[in-house]
Amino acid sequence: MPVLYCRDPLNPRRVDEHFAQEAQEVRARGGVVGLIDHDALLQGDTQQAVAHVPAGLGSAWYRGWMIPGDRYAALAEALSRRGTALLVAPEQYRTAHELPGWYPMFVDITPASVWRPTEPGEILAAEDLAVLAEPLSPGSGIVKDYVKSRKHEWEQACFIPDLADAMGLTRVVQRFVELQEEFLAGGVVLRSFEAFSKLESVAAEVRVWWLDGEPRLLTPHPDGPFERGLVPDLDHIGPAVQRLGCRFVTTDVALRSDGVWRVVEVGDGQVSDLHPSSSRSELATLLVGP
Repeated sequence: MPVLYCRDPLNPRRVDEHFAQEAQEVRARGGVVGLIDHDALLQGDTQQAVAHVPAGLGSAWYRGWMIPGDRYAALAEALSRRGTALLVAPEQYRTAHELPGWYPMFVDITPASVWRPTEPGEILAAEDLAVLAEPLSPGSGIVKDYVKSRKHEWEQACFIPDLADAMGLTRVVQRFVELQEEFLAGGVVLRSFEAFSKLESVAAEVRVWWLDGEPRLLTPHPDGPFERGLVPDLDHIGPAVQRLGCRFVTTDVALRSDGVWRVVEVGDGQVSDLHPSSSRSELATLLVGP
């Protein structure tokens, strides 16, 4: 099975260093590796982005850095003209990649969320944010965009101590928007805060890799400590993944302080990262087979 990786910006003939070991494992299993120019794709030059993809590859996975939904659709169209079809269609990619796409299927097993489409740099007024937050239960929350949070700037651009505090809410959301700059994806999302069990001061979190609705691989969350002992209960999560109807999906699941496993984030597996300790060979096998 062909896999298209981002190329190394400093050495265009090679796979980006971040994915090089994984690509090596794909080749070792008989998979074909092609190169995508991620920078050209983001700049709107789709012809250059796919210039080094061999013609007539057939169906292929993309594996690389995140791509905005509209750029992914442009990539799919450019590849189609070269005889290659992405195994994840643009509408499936966007559904799994952006919170408004996946949230309805996971609403009972993920923190309550509301959102508003906004442009990068758009500052929402305190009155608008108060209205947006109204459907959420009283208490703490977090802010993110359709794809990512800024949890590493927890106090200034992520955590909202009191959603009913209009000034505090506005301060954190505005700082989040400022820091995201042109990379703000889709709009502003507010989520109810849930307390999770801790492991070395961070949430006890596992990334589950699903292929065609089945859990195929468990890895630590990329930002967390190495911990293979966590095995989440997936009985209540599998049906939601199947309802989502996307081929290659990741779910980040965390153990809430009351002992219930909750879905923190959903993503398209093509752009989901691996923990440094995780086996690249296992993921390569998932992509191309043994």
